[in-house]
Amino acid sequence: MRGRSVSPVFVGREEELAALTESFDEARKGTVTAVLLGGEAGVGKTRLVQRFADRCVADGAHVLFGGCVELSTEGLAYAPFTAALRQLVREQGPAAVAGLLPDGAARDLARLLPEFGEPNSDGETDTGRARLFEQFLTLLERLAEHRPTVLVIEDIHWADRSSRDLIAFLSRNLQIPQVLIVMTYRSDDLHRQHPLRPVLAELGRVHGVHRLDLPRLSRDEVGQQMTAILGRIPEYAKVEKVYERSEGIPLFVEAMLESGDDGSFPESMQDLILSSVERLPEETQRVLRVAAAGGNRVGHALLAAVSGLSDVELETALRPAIAGNVLQIADSRAYVFRHSLIREAVHDELLPGEHQRLHARFAQEISKDRGLVPPGRAAVELAHHWYGARDDRWALTSAWEAARKSFKAYAYTEAVPLLERVLMLWDRVHDAAELIGADHTAVLERASEAAYAGGDVDKGAKFVKAALSDLDETREPARVSQLIVRWAAVKNSKGQPGVIDDLRHALRLVPAGTLDWAEVITPLSRHLMLRGEIEQAGQLIAEGLRWTREHGDRCLEGDLLMNLALGHSLDGQLDAVITVNEEALEIGREEGSARIITRAMANNVDVLLDMGRAEEALSLAEDGWRIAKKYGRLRGSGLFILNNWSEVLEAMGRWDEAIDIVESALSHGPSLRTRYALLRVRADIALARGEMQLVESILSEIGVFKDRAEEFVQDIISNARLLIGWHLTKGEPAAALCEAERVLSHPKQSSKAMLGWRLLSLLPTVCDAAQDTEPERSAAVRAHAAEVAAELSVTGPVVEAYRLTYSRDFDAAAAAWERLNRPHNRSKALLRAAGVAARAGDREGAATRLEVALPLATALRATPLVAEIEVLCRRVGGTQAAHQPSELLTPRELEVLRLVTQGRTNRDIAAELFISAKTVSVHVSNILAKLGVTTRGEAAAAAHRLSLLS
Repeated sequence: MRGRSVSPVFVGREEELAALTESFDEARKGTVTAVLLGGEAGVGKTRLVQRFADRCVADGAHVLFGGCVELSTEGLAYAPFTAALRQLVREQGPAAVAGLLPDGAARDLARLLPEFGEPNSDGETDTGRARLFEQFLTLLERLAEHRPTVLVIEDIHWADRSSRDLIAFLSRNLQIPQVLIVMTYRSDDLHRQHPLRPVLAELGRVHGVHRLDLPRLSRDEVGQQMTAILGRIPEYAKVEKVYERSEGIPLFVEAMLESGDDGSFPESMQDLILSSVERLPEETQRVLRVAAAGGNRVGHALLAAVSGLSDVELETALRPAIAGNVLQIADSRAYVFRHSLIREAVHDELLPGEHQRLHARFAQEISKDRGLVPPGRAAVELAHHWYGARDDRWALTSAWEAARKSFKAYAYTEAVPLLERVLMLWDRVHDAAELIGADHTAVLERASEAAYAGGDVDKGAKFVKAALSDLDETREPARVSQLIVRWAAVKNSKGQPGVIDDLRHALRLVPAGTLDWAEVITPLSRHLMLRGEIEQAGQLIAEGLRWTREHGDRCLEGDLLMNLALGHSLDGQLDAVITVNEEALEIGREEGSARIITRAMANNVDVLLDMGRAEEALSLAEDGWRIAKKYGRLRGSGLFILNNWSEVLEAMGRWDEAIDIVESALSHGPSLRTRYALLRVRADIALARGEMQLVESILSEIGVFKDRAEEFVQDIISNARLLIGWHLTKGEPAAALCEAERVLSHPKQSSKAMLGWRLLSLLPTVCDAAQDTEPERSAAVRAHAAEVAAELSVTGPVVEAYRLTYSRDFDAAAAAWERLNRPHNRSKALLRAAGVAARAGDREGAATRLEVALPLATALRATPLVAEIEVLCRRVGGTQAAHQPSELLTPRELEVLRLVTQGRTNRDIAAELFISAKTVSVHVSNILAKLGVTTRGEAAAAAHRLSLLS
């Protein structure tokens, strides 16, 4: 008598199961967040994950399951997360789940499950999607507060774009203990253009994400599997034959054994998979073909309706398939193919006419009763089946409806292929515009909006170009103007030139004084400001403010005010920046505009840094980041805030924290310009620490070495300053002098402290270094710099400190930097002052200054500066005395150490200081290294022994 088709014994996966268990143990400590489990189709990923899940449950963990389906790539957004959420609602009820989230937040989940009420009606394309991501993150964090939580997501090679984005978001941002995400994928399905490949590559670089590959079974393991299935030890020759034909894939071993034990095996693996199906009764096979057209999972009622069978007839027909383990019974009266390969093989056997008829039947039945499919899936199921039925008319209308649903669920990337299908079918349906209530251009506009919101700038550009080619600007000038504004935004995000010309063209198309005109004035004035055309931009803003106020458009007024504040910032008018930004902020609050609120807060972080109020800037940045996440502005103004936050930390010498902020922001996929700004902060720190390979990599990426044309004043000055620093650190003063000449020749300079004056403060060092080889050019640069300095305003303590440095009053500069709590600038000023003292014969004065400068530079790990200080120290005969441990710890490290001595965990410290657990871990590692200890207990003892916290 033959045994079971599935082995009752868990064979050959002990090592992988142990690895998963170890990852779970590490997740409990907060050091691992996710595991990517890859393997070929049929290799046993599901079986392994189920065994692991059983073990987790036995250990008291809460395990949630979600699976991707092949339909997902056509628009079934968030399928695995919807399934996991549905399981959670079944277990706890919607009220209990909603109680885990902030007030009102559960309405975001209503996009996926109707149990959470009426979804938010949010017109901002990126807001709701980002907020939905945050709610899933919050939900997992809250669940983990009660007990360890494991989220299993199977078959992510079929994941839709939104699910892939959410997977990446969670993997990067889960930074608390007791949560583990386990994801499986088919490694043999990942062709070179597969959309999962870049996601896997990105996650492979994320700390706390482990990769685990599930290999095929060995010959001995195949023998063990056969023994367990057959209930007896098989002959050696049979094991050899099965192993050779199956190549160690468990599913194929099962299929070969199901074909009989007489040695007669099908010739192809397709036959192997179908062999268990072909032995079933003909009526069962017919119903399985129907079920295969419905997908890997199909409800009982839907299958009965499509097959035309009664409940009893359907159950009778499927019983042999269930007994033969071809189908399995899932919850909610649904049937699931035991393995998707079985469904694929059955579906591939459908004849062309049969394929179309079955998909048409599914579409017809779902159209009559949308309750036959899970909530939220009807639209995308209809689009899938009408397209499979080759019914162009219904395929077009259903794809349009599914795209609209995708917009409401913030699944913009899923909307794009659906809208592309509408465009593809457009010429086949003569009354398409009447059917969907939109013309061809409107579809292109909607597609461009979806592509741009989903981050596919190139595809969005194609849609915009196609829409523009559809329109005549003499007939529909306002519509063309709006598209040109969108086209300019695409070009700007890609760093392409010509944005101003495009916006001027758009402006000429609309009447002055209208809201259409003001909507063009807003981006145009901002770009003019960034180019340094402050007077011209100011005139446009004044006109725009007059008309927006007359029309009563408060949000446009707020945008224009912030553009005005930008000009004040570049001009060094710091008090005016604060005043205007506060006015815009108040408008944002009155109008409930999260975009204006967060942008105004980000701008104020920047100006507070220029005013020397760094602690206030830090506090505002933390508040702004929280608000950006609350309002779903994480990837917009939120990343802008993170950039400004990192600049504050860099200026204060809290470089490790700044690096953590930069890396966190980069992991969220910022726009190109924001990415470059973040990389410049990272390059400043790398340059100061002598990490020249990293500096070279960053400067190459942002185009500094290629002399790429830049339009914005802040980019031109920042790039030049970094390149000058690069050449000086490499010992290339002539090249640094050349770059100084080039940037000084630019017609637009800035009085902003961190731009124009920061650059000028570096130029005396350049000229000193090049004096011996290029005396005439050095003198010319000094003279040109003096002319520029005379034109710039001197407002605020930061500008004054840079001015003192530029004027070579190094002792006064060092005192100014000390008051501003900027240790790197202070250490450099002390070094320069020591050099001046040494050349004047005051060796003792030089040594005194160096004794203060050295611990500052050492604590920052500013290797090049430390080397310079030590060289001069040896020349003047000073001693490089050991400094006290307290001098090596930054203020933030002292805060962390204080909490460590109280026995607080990294998670507790992170919550107390409003930083990430990863940042705390970095601080603790640095503290241990600086104190020369290996454990937290030893660090606490050292803190008390050395009175570091007194």
